[in-house]
Amino acid sequence: MSVERTFSAIKPDAVAAGKAGEILAMIQQAGFKILALRMTRLTDAQARAFYAVHKERPFYAGLVKFMTEGPIIVMALEREGAIVKLREVMGATNPANAAEGTIRKRFATDIERNAIHGSDAPETAETELRFFFSTADLL
Repeated sequence: MSVERTFSAIKPDAVAAGKAGEILAMIQQAGFKILALRMTRLTDAQARAFYAVHKERPFYAGLVKFMTEGPIIVMALEREGAIVKLREVMGATNPANAAEGTIRKRFATDIERNAIHGSDAPETAETELRFFFSTADLL
């Protein structure tokens, strides 16, 4: 297995609830190296662009509204098998289906307010990392 990079964001619900530190600790305990990290607040245009892949889905407008309601913490992560491992640490999108001890099982309230985002494929990770971070950030 090779070292790879992935993108993750702690969503507004978890940031507002004061759970970012615990989530970051879980990510680091899972062996991730944090390459870049910052708190930001998405504009409506940024949220629409970031989630454009879901534009035709019925939940798109609600997702954009949710992701702009407060600050998020974006991060570039690295480790062997980063994409698969992060998705394992995050847990299922619906926290009701998430395994015990995962981020979403511990901190999400429902399928829409599910505490964390993580890239689902190498191509997605590259696109999402470039959305938030410059080349200099990722050296």
